[in-house]
Amino acid sequence: MDFGLSEEQELLFENLADLVEREWDEEAYNDCYYNKHCYPRDFIMKLQEAGFTMLGVPEEFGGTPVDTVTMVMFAKELARMTGASLPCASNAISIDDILSFGSPEQQRIVLDYVAQNGSAPFALGFSEPQAGSDSSGILTTATRKDGKVYISGHKTMVTDADTSPYLLCITKNLEEPVAFKAMSMWLVPMDAPGVRLEPLHKIGLRTSGFHEVYLENVELPESSLLGVEGAGFMQLMKNFEIERLMLVAIGVGMAEAAFEEVARYANYREQFGKPLGQFQLIQEKITDMAIKLENMKNIIFKTAWEKDNGRSVQIGSALAKRYCAMASFEVLDEAMQIMGGMGYTEESRISRMWLDARHLRIAGGTDEIMVHIAGRAILKNYK
Repeated sequence: MDFGLSEEQELLFENLADLVEREWDEEAYNDCYYNKHCYPRDFIMKLQEAGFTMLGVPEEFGGTPVDTVTMVMFAKELARMTGASLPCASNAISIDDILSFGSPEQQRIVLDYVAQNGSAPFALGFSEPQAGSDSSGILTTATRKDGKVYISGHKTMVTDADTSPYLLCITKNLEEPVAFKAMSMWLVPMDAPGVRLEPLHKIGLRTSGFHEVYLENVELPESSLLGVEGAGFMQLMKNFEIERLMLVAIGVGMAEAAFEEVARYANYREQFGKPLGQFQLIQEKITDMAIKLENMKNIIFKTAWEKDNGRSVQIGSALAKRYCAMASFEVLDEAMQIMGGMGYTEESRISRMWLDARHLRIAGGTDEIMVHIAGRAILKNYK
C-alpha cells in the first residue's frame, strides 16, 4: 500500500492549505467556541464556495467524487491545519443514508441545504436515556391514524438539534421481537408542533449544540419515511464503519497539530538555561507521540484502503476507532504537559483540542463497544 499523494490529492491539499492560510481566523474561532457557542459560519461558507463541503458526494448530486482514502486524508488535514473539529469534514458520510435511501424530494432537500450552507440539514435522533450503546432499548414510536404518522418519544445527546432544520429520527415497532427489524427512519421537521428541546452542556465541542429532544405526537405525512419501514437500523449501519473512521481522523489531525506545535515549542522554550527539547524526558514524550501518530495514520489509511478495495472493514474500523480515540487524546495530553501551565489556558488551542478529543472515546461507539465488535469477530476467525 502506497499512501504517497497522487497529483490530484496534492492539488486538493495545496488548495485547502491556501484557503486555510487565507481565511482561518483563530481569534474568531475561539470567540465562536468559548463565547458564542456557534459554528464558524464564515469559514465554513468559504469551504463551501471552494467545493470542499461536497467532497465525496456523487457527481450526479453536484459533488466531487473521491475515494475513501482521500476522504479520510481530507478530514485529518482539515483538523491539522485548523486545530478544530469541523462538521463539514464528513458531509458525504453523514448524508449517505439520504442519498442511498431517500426519495427524490428528500434528496433535493438535503442537497440544496448542503449546497447553500455547507453542512448537513439534519441532526441524528438515535440515542435515548435508556438506549445508548444498547440500541435495542429504543422506545420512540411511530403510529398511524387517518393517513398520518405520529412520532412520540425522547431522544438525548442530539448534536445540532438547535440549528438543524430536520431530525433524522429512529423509531421502533415495539411489537416486533427482532430489534434490528423493528426500527424505521423518519425525516422530522424540527419546527413541527410537538418537538421540544432542552439543552445539555458539553465540556468540549462548544461550537455545536447538544440537546434532549422531546417528541409529543409529532404529526408527519407518510412521505417522511426514509427508505424501507423496519430497515432503519440496517440503513443507519450501512456506512457506520466509515463514519467512525472519519470521526477519529479528525482526532488524528488535531493530535498532529498539537505535536507540531509542541515540537517547535520545545526547541525555543528555555528552562534551567537550555531548551526543553534538550531534556531527555521531553525527548521521550516527543518520541512516543511520534510513534502514536505514525500508528494512527497507518491504521486509518490502511482501513480506508481496504474499504476502497472491497474488503471487509468490520474489524479494522473497530480497531481504528478504539486505538485512535485513545491515542489521539494521549498525544494531546502529553502536548499539554509539555506546554505546562500555558497549555491549560484558553489562550492555547491545545487545551481546546484536548477538550474536543475526549469525546471520541464515546461518540460513534464507545471504546467498550469497539471491543465488543472486534473481539467477537477476531475470535470467530480462529474457530
